[in-house]
Amino acid sequence: MSSPSPRREGSNRRLKRHTTFADVFTQYGLPAIATGLIAFAMWYVWGQRVVATNPPPPIEPAQSPFSATLAASGLVEAQTENISVGSPTPGIVTKVLVTVGDMVDTGTPLFQLDDRDLASDLAVKQAALTEAKNELVRLEAQPRPEEVPLREAAVNEAKASVDLASDALRRVEDTFAKKVSTEQDLINKRETLLIAEAKLAHAQADLDLLEAGTWSYDLDVARADVAKADAEVKKVETALELLVVPALVAGEVLQVNVRPGEFVGTPPGQPLIVLGDVDRLHVRVDIDEFDIARFRPEAAATAVPRGSLQEKYPLEFVRIEPYVVPKKSLTGDNTERVDTRVLQVIYSCDPRGRPPLYVGQQMEVFIDANEPTATAGAAEANAGGGT
Repeated sequence: MSSPSPRREGSNRRLKRHTTFADVFTQYGLPAIATGLIAFAMWYVWGQRVVATNPPPPIEPAQSPFSATLAASGLVEAQTENISVGSPTPGIVTKVLVTVGDMVDTGTPLFQLDDRDLASDLAVKQAALTEAKNELVRLEAQPRPEEVPLREAAVNEAKASVDLASDALRRVEDTFAKKVSTEQDLINKRETLLIAEAKLAHAQADLDLLEAGTWSYDLDVARADVAKADAEVKKVETALELLVVPALVAGEVLQVNVRPGEFVGTPPGQPLIVLGDVDRLHVRVDIDEFDIARFRPEAAATAVPRGSLQEKYPLEFVRIEPYVVPKKSLTGDNTERVDTRVLQVIYSCDPRGRPPLYVGQQMEVFIDANEPTATAGAAEANAGGGT
């Protein structure tokens, strides 16, 4: 029978070792102490927390002065609306004649495009106009005085030829009657007389044509050529005028988006220069289509600019733009709906005596949505019945 191995004896010896206090403390005491410390730490942190029953917002919102309010967002614009000036013709900008903040009147040049091509074309058209006018003057001055004596001399020469041929024919007729000349001689003299008479008629017709002057239809054609050349000159002059873009309304230059050397086209939405009358500003308010039924034009309204909540600007109703449009001006609120339509209402705002407002600035607009009281309504009805 074999004896037990040394490894097995070592294992039996370890299994038979007595459990000490250190073993019990390590196995049960340390986890219990750790659990207690964790619970204490949690209790302490929970007890030391700051409890705010009514915490202030990070940014104080604008306050409505009305008990029932129709809230909307507004955008400051010029009294004449923001006028985006574009170019009626494409080209390269050579001069920008205004800067931001300039006050301009109606007709003040704003910027100019390159005009070298049209200037050379204008010179060609003006030369053609001068040629057409000179041709008309020449035709109207007909007949030329120096040409009349020449044609009269030709007529006299033709008459002399007729007289000479007539005399020669008479002599031949006499000799032919005496049987001296032949019949062929008689025929030749008659033909010579006919040729001389034809030349006289031709010379006389040329003289009459010269003395009659220019044909009226030729004058009409010449006048039409002058009118056509003049129209072409005016067309080029108009094109040159379009290269200098003027201000069509008086106001202040709010924005300049063009520089010398830039090429500008004629897209419909390219505002090269923005003008507007800012003596009195307007606020374009977007009223949600769900709030249109609560809106009353005569209701009081105030506007608060973002970032300056302590300032309130009273608004004065101007008009309603009755076409409900898709919402474009976004306020940035995460609950804002962009798939809605809005009714745009224009209010007037006078910022004098308050911090200035700028075109394009966003405003928080509050409109009184309180219904007129029954007492006031009855008083108005009684007043109406009394009258």
